[in-house]
Amino acid sequence: MNKKVLVGIIVLLLAGMGWLGYDLMQQRQANKDMEELAALDKQEMEKEYQNFAAQYSEMKTYIKNDSIIAELTAEQARTQKLLEELKRTKANDAAEITRLKKELATVRAVLRSYVLQIDSLNRLNQNLMDENDRVRSELEQSNQQNQALSSEKASLSEKVAIAAQLDATNIQLTPLKKNGKTAKHMKDAKTVGVSFIVTKNVTASNGVRTFYVRIMTPEGEVLNGGGTFEYSGKQLAWSMKKDVEYTGQETTLTLYWTVNEYLGAGQYNVSIFCDGQAIGSRNFNFEK
Repeated sequence: MNKKVLVGIIVLLLAGMGWLGYDLMQQRQANKDMEELAALDKQEMEKEYQNFAAQYSEMKTYIKNDSIIAELTAEQARTQKLLEELKRTKANDAAEITRLKKELATVRAVLRSYVLQIDSLNRLNQNLMDENDRVRSELEQSNQQNQALSSEKASLSEKVAIAAQLDATNIQLTPLKKNGKTAKHMKDAKTVGVSFIVTKNVTASNGVRTFYVRIMTPEGEVLNGGGTFEYSGKQLAWSMKKDVEYTGQETTLTLYWTVNEYLGAGQYNVSIFCDGQAIGSRNFNFEK
């Protein structure tokens, strides 16, 4: 065989081996990033479950209604059971993590309803405090009640903050062709649309909110929109973001990402973030 041909073949083989090594290294890094984010997400869920269970325990200490106490005890036990299930679940078990995320949203909604009841009781206590303030002969008693109420208010403020967290539901990922029609395969998409519903939340404050959407490809890469946001002390890349005037009512949002790279078949993940919290996530599978 001609030496030049042999040398050429060797060079091509070495180049191919180098490329395969580089591609393998990239895939390993992508898998590592996905595992770290999944572990971080699971850790945040555990913290929330623990926090909710603690809130139920605290609320029972200053509620005198036996019926409400029994309800709080049952919800606390249910929350603790879900926490134990989450601890036993591996971070990469997407189906179970998704189920426990839905359960977490339910726990938050139930807790929110009790927070509203306690807020009503707190308003009655506030009226009583105002009346005592007007009676100077009972100044000492009034000051003691004021201190107790201030402590109750601080605790309630924390509960209201938990209840005010938004939830994103009915998340949809739709590949679109150049003519705007839905594409059956991701490889045919020129634009990717993500829509979701921000549920009604009367405890959340009104105002402009920034919603961030992350689309994770089957290779573990984020469709990058050119910026980052902070989540649990880390900077995460977003695919799309949108500023919305939120009024506490149910709100439907749709965002679009322009395709500028090849998108293959497999499982895609869409995650929604707002106010530094993960408010919704869903996986989508696309065939070849």
